[in-house]
Amino acid sequence: MTDARVEKLAYILVHHSLSIKKHDLFQIAGSHLAAPLIREVYRQALEAGAHPYVHIGIDGLTEMYFKHSSTAQLQYVSPLDKFEIEHINARLSIISPENTRNLTGVDPKKQAITSSAHHEIMEIFLNRAMRKELRWCVTQYPTQAAAQDAEMSLADYETFVFNAAHVTAKDPIAYWKSVNTKQEKIKKFLETKKTIHVLTKDTDLTVSVAGRKWINCAGRENFPDGEVFTGPIENATEGCIHYTFPISYGGREIENVSLWFKKGRVVKASASKGEKFLQEMLKTDPGARRLGEFSFGTNYGVKQYTKNTLFDEKIGGTIHLAVGSGYPETGSKNKSSLHWDMVCDLRKNGEVYADDELMYKNGQFLR
Repeated sequence: MTDARVEKLAYILVHHSLSIKKHDLFQIAGSHLAAPLIREVYRQALEAGAHPYVHIGIDGLTEMYFKHSSTAQLQYVSPLDKFEIEHINARLSIISPENTRNLTGVDPKKQAITSSAHHEIMEIFLNRAMRKELRWCVTQYPTQAAAQDAEMSLADYETFVFNAAHVTAKDPIAYWKSVNTKQEKIKKFLETKKTIHVLTKDTDLTVSVAGRKWINCAGRENFPDGEVFTGPIENATEGCIHYTFPISYGGREIENVSLWFKKGRVVKASASKGEKFLQEMLKTDPGARRLGEFSFGTNYGVKQYTKNTLFDEKIGGTIHLAVGSGYPETGSKNKSSLHWDMVCDLRKNGEVYADDELMYKNGQFLR
């Protein structure tokens, strides 16, 4: 018997996040551990008249690929992958890890080679999404590995995930529409501003957002959701930011990351753990050293760090910035095969000024 919460989650994903329609070519991707959610999404997509198909990931294959591939194989991009991203109407990616650290022993240079090779795929994806030709969503299915990272039992982690998604609300879709309405006020305020100045411990950073569009995120591309983001002016970021939370990326964990910017470019980077990996990722391509995203996390129902960016970047009272590719719909012109979100906690002694006006203090909007 399917968990009622899984049925409700699938309903939200199909009918709100992705708005699946008749004849949509719909890709569903996840590991075998996400089978209960995959089955339910598949069923509901069929009932909506779509053409769903499934990609099942097998743990260990990615590690094997990086450890045994030649440079030519690392640079190879399957024409099937390109065809897929050019033709699907919707894609659901379900994070459902069996081991969240399975790439820790992989040479980061090899990861950078593959990331760079897939730049064209990334550009096709971003541009089709901007033109509303491709709807996409990333979500989480609770697994033992994710629960361990969050330092919870699986049962407690399931409760955490489903509560963050508000699947138990009387009308979850109505709830997320109400989030959209509330965040629209923040979006409209920010779109009148030219500069954002962030101050907290070990952080003094200024980004320019003049003329850029802010995006109100309420359960579409990410689920659960809760953020308002933009793409900063590429050559104008100045100062330093220290990321308070450890950062999980590429199957490994990086701690105490600090980035220094001059004229929009990372000119210095450090980390107490995983610095070699950090430096290699920043060498991926020229755009990897510039910001593609600046965002406020607005989901105050998510309070604790879980080593999962999907949730951590949504924590109400945090900001996150991504080095690498920006989203064209914001006006961002930064291009890269990298997009790496890093979270900074502002709930204690944090201030954000918009055009010299204090608009955010200790994790709370003042307007």
